[in-house]
Amino acid sequence: MSKTLTEIALQLKNTNKKVQLIYAFNGTGKTRLSREFKQLIAPKGDGDDPDDEPDAPELSRNKILYYNAFTEDLFYWDNDLALDADPRLKIQPNTFTDWVLVDQGQDQNIITTFQRYTNNKLTPHFNVERKEKDKDDKEITIKAFSEVTFSIERGDESGTANLKISKGEESNFIWSIFYTLLDQVIGVLNVPEPGDRETNEFDQLEYVFVDDPVSSLDENHLIQLAVDLAQLIKSSESEIRFIITTHNPLFYNVLHNELNIDDGSYKRKHFEKHRLSLLENGNYQLIPQPNDSPFSYHLYLKPELEKAIESGQMSKYHFNFLRNILEKTSTFLGYKKWGDLLPKTEDGKPNPYEARIINIYSHSKHAGEEVAELTEDDKRVLGYLVNEFSKTYHFQQTES
Repeated sequence: MSKTLTEIALQLKNTNKKVQLIYAFNGTGKTRLSREFKQLIAPKGDGDDPDDEPDAPELSRNKILYYNAFTEDLFYWDNDLALDADPRLKIQPNTFTDWVLVDQGQDQNIITTFQRYTNNKLTPHFNVERKEKDKDDKEITIKAFSEVTFSIERGDESGTANLKISKGEESNFIWSIFYTLLDQVIGVLNVPEPGDRETNEFDQLEYVFVDDPVSSLDENHLIQLAVDLAQLIKSSESEIRFIITTHNPLFYNVLHNELNIDDGSYKRKHFEKHRLSLLENGNYQLIPQPNDSPFSYHLYLKPELEKAIESGQMSKYHFNFLRNILEKTSTFLGYKKWGDLLPKTEDGKPNPYEARIINIYSHSKHAGEEVAELTEDDKRVLGYLVNEFSKTYHFQQTES
């Protein structure tokens, strides 16, 4: 049934499940859905929250804890290249990090979590309060826990101080802050009697909404993150409900497998899977996924790819869809390379141009490239390859 995002959010709220896992392509509306859901649970601007920040994952109402793309917007680099200063990751003033770092004192646990997903030598350092001069030579106070620097600690003099870490490592660090708080929240709320808890700050928490925490992670760390998150969710004995959205098929499948196993007080009957689809009319469908097997990502890609070809609305990322289908199929059929599945030239070899264009477009790294228009010749090649692949390997798509 066709629904708006607000109606999808209401459907999620009214579903009486401990955990709901949702797969959707990038650009479908996962982050917008998280904001719609947050607005449904804790409406913004109702006058009871002097700290209400428009896009921050604020916790002041205590009803919903959520992680999405806007969480990363709280962090930015101060390179100060003109003064040749050391790069610092600065934290915009917000209730989220104040609660984790200042109120709960979780900085060491954050460091430990971050190193588990990156490198045990790569070490974050939170600043202490200090005085310094601004560009107008006025003295200002830099609050504690408002900046982070990074270094490589090797236990000897060969360490490297004050690095600018990669975007993937930065995303990992921000997730580590969220995960550390979530770990504490679940532990506190697992104490059944509110009067026995170390803090009552979390007593009103109803939902945790996690939107795609896996950008830029390599597969090993992605699997580790998914397993850790699933085990943390399964350890929760309170009434908190969890909603997780992702565009990553591996992350989805690991979570599916982990959460689909009964474990102590956790029962898989409280777990539900969905696929979020954006329809041509601008509305959405939330499609239930089967319980007995993970989502077959490449089988969903093929009809999406064919729909784009039929409408003529093809972009560079559709070559990534094709490559994914070729990789999965070549593995299943026992070919060493996905290029072996491409149409052959007269001498019986794959066309080097076709393999090259798939390689180029499927390795696009920037969002601006992902939405760029294809030339008419590129569209022709994509349509030809998909058609030849379908005829050669007789793929049959199962109806949703």
